[in-house]
Amino acid sequence: MPFSIGDVLNSWQQGGVFDYLLPFLLIFALVFGILQKSKILGENKGIHIIISIVLGLMALQGGIVQRFFQPLFPRLAMGLGVILTVIILVGLFINDTDKKYWFWGLGALGAVVAIIVISNAFTEYGWYSSASYYSDNAGWIIGGVLLIGVIIAVAASSNK
Repeated sequence: MPFSIGDVLNSWQQGGVFDYLLPFLLIFALVFGILQKSKILGENKGIHIIISIVLGLMALQGGIVQRFFQPLFPRLAMGLGVILTVIILVGLFINDTDKKYWFWGLGALGAVVAIIVISNAFTEYGWYSSASYYSDNAGWIIGGVLLIGVIIAVAASSNK
């Protein structure tokens, strides 16, 4: 019996994988990683696991997944796609000596993408209502920032 990826994803959706399992695993991994790295509660892995499980399960309560994760992460994926595309193009066409300047620009691009993603997600939550200016003019804002970044990169990489 043939099946498609769409069928598998739909069955996972109906089974609650996207609403419960993946958000729990994400929060568990983030909390556990932070506790392991910071060693703020010592080096006892068992305590880190228990705290991570509790925080991961508590995050699933109260509709947080529907109000927070579902609006935020699709936008984050689009932003990361833009950044990844620029990184690939920089890797292809820029020589190694000039890449360090471009990485500063990529950091700035990442900050701009983060601001756009967060402001658009906040409008979805109803926390920030004047972000329609940014969503209406996002193309112009991104274009202007990219133009300034290219000018700075060309000026910084040019020979005297």
